[in-house]
Amino acid sequence: MMDFHCHLDLYPDARKVYAEAQKKMDFVWLVTTSPRGFAATSKILRQTESIVISPGLHPEVAAQKAPELELLLHQMADSIAIGEIGLDGSARYRQNFALQTQIFSAIVKRAQALGGRILSIHSRTAAIEVLDILELSPGFGTAVLHWFTDSAQLLQRASRIGCWFSVGPAMLNSANGRKLAAIMPMDRVVPESDGPFATTSGNPIMPWEASGVAEQLSSLWSLPTPTVAALLLRNGTTLRSMLADPAGVLSKIE
Repeated sequence: MMDFHCHLDLYPDARKVYAEAQKKMDFVWLVTTSPRGFAATSKILRQTESIVISPGLHPEVAAQKAPELELLLHQMADSIAIGEIGLDGSARYRQNFALQTQIFSAIVKRAQALGGRILSIHSRTAAIEVLDILELSPGFGTAVLHWFTDSAQLLQRASRIGCWFSVGPAMLNSANGRKLAAIMPMDRVVPESDGPFATTSGNPIMPWEASGVAEQLSSLWSLPTPTVAALLLRNGTTLRSMLADPAGVLSKIE
């Protein structure tokens, strides 16, 4: 079982969930929401071969966490995985969109300068701007668009520039989520939980529940569930190997 976007540190009983994930999961990508949060989490929860902890700066907290941008740019030198980052153009956060854009642009440019990073990206109602920024920095690495909910046209544009997609049970509860998942490139889709923020039946989705997307995707892709599960495992193994820095990118920088 794999989970490529999880706020494992923010569950009410994070240590217990972490310990259980260690036992049950083949891999978890623990994304953080701020540079200081990453520093604190890294002291409490140990990074292992199966749990990668990445520094991030979530667009929803851009106004509060903007002063931490320089810290994040420094942390990126020692982390192949970066996230959660991105843009949020929804009404609640639109007033900070210019600041979000400055922050995200700086992160992507830093990834390019460092020789490439794997980015877990939030793009709610801002996919055009996210893709514009990525395209301005060729060599930034690999983008994994988390819970992509924009349009089919923008999904196709993202696919053309090599983006991956992390898909979770909560995303597939919506008609638009199912519509988009149905046309995603099957070889670049990986499971996510987005727990504890994402919920089903009012309960936070646990990391080990991310694999439930195989059954949901089977009907959308017109493939047997075991076939989809095997495909997601193969995709996850590929992306996990990239997150493990097999090319030795980190040894070549600064």
